[in-house]
Amino acid sequence: MNPQANLIFIASLLLGTTITISSNHWIMAWTGLEINTLAILPLISKSHHPRAIEAATKYFLTQAAASALVLFSSMTNAWHTGQWDITQLTHPTSCLILTSAIAMKLGLVPFHFWFPEVLQGSPLTTGLILSTAMKLPPMTLLYMTSSSLNPTLLTILAILSAALGGWMGLNQTQIRKILAFSSISHLGWMAIILIYNPKLTLLNFYLYAVMTTTVFLTLNTTKVLKLSTLLTAWTKAPSLNTMLLLTLLSLAGLPPLTGFLPKWLIIQELTKQDMAPAATLISLLSLLSLFFYLRLAYCTTITLPPHTTNHMKQWRTNKPTSTAIAILTTVSVMLLPASPMFLTIV
Repeated sequence: MNPQANLIFIASLLLGTTITISSNHWIMAWTGLEINTLAILPLISKSHHPRAIEAATKYFLTQAAASALVLFSSMTNAWHTGQWDITQLTHPTSCLILTSAIAMKLGLVPFHFWFPEVLQGSPLTTGLILSTAMKLPPMTLLYMTSSSLNPTLLTILAILSAALGGWMGLNQTQIRKILAFSSISHLGWMAIILIYNPKLTLLNFYLYAVMTTTVFLTLNTTKVLKLSTLLTAWTKAPSLNTMLLLTLLSLAGLPPLTGFLPKWLIIQELTKQDMAPAATLISLLSLLSLFFYLRLAYCTTITLPPHTTNHMKQWRTNKPTSTAIAILTTVSVMLLPASPMFLTIV
């Protein structure tokens, strides 16, 4: 892609995200979401492959429907209350429609079908943007309207997302699809705590974004897209693959890694809110996700020669690991000792 065009699309993404995050009026928030959607479409379809075009079409149709629902919910609320302020969303029907719209934008169950397909049809760098940056504006809208939303509905969506994200990721061989179902599962953890402690939702999102960025950048460096290719990637960059193993286990939420922190805090908060059954259920459902993370980790480092695969062994690369990956990996793995600081913030 032309560098100037690439710059315009990335700048538009930043602009759309900034407009949505900083707006108080529903029309401005909707405008930011639309700018974001239009800016990401060329990045998804830039390879001109039929799968990429299909992914862009699916993404456009889903996001257009979700944006229409956002506009409809805000207009319904304005009709009944006379308020266009985002934080003044008080009408029950508007809250229900908005929850559906944001669930569609994020890829929460039962509106998740588009996300794995779109991620599979996108390049790794675009997939990274879709998994992290594109989820920030809808998460911000959820954060600002959290006091008005229906707790029962969000809890049901959250538990279904954790269940389906783990269950459907079990039998995948494409790494981007596995990461898509991983994202759906993590969104379940974010949604279940949103009503009771919105700051914990944001903390979970930020840490998820850091860990996912690490995984995507590492896969982009080693040029790995499938499990069968991952089996032979160890010889290419052993130290990088070792850190990928730790990052994957951190994404799974195993102590003493960074990913354990948000899960620990969420379970603690749910227990305080007399929701011990929901906390137990979502913890058990995260074991499904743990299985495919362990499968990825096993393929990353533990399958060494003389195990035979259908792919040729990779030559070891002398290219140094980028500073960004080194910093992100360290944060993804070693942030748990900083938990007292996070507890003071939350």
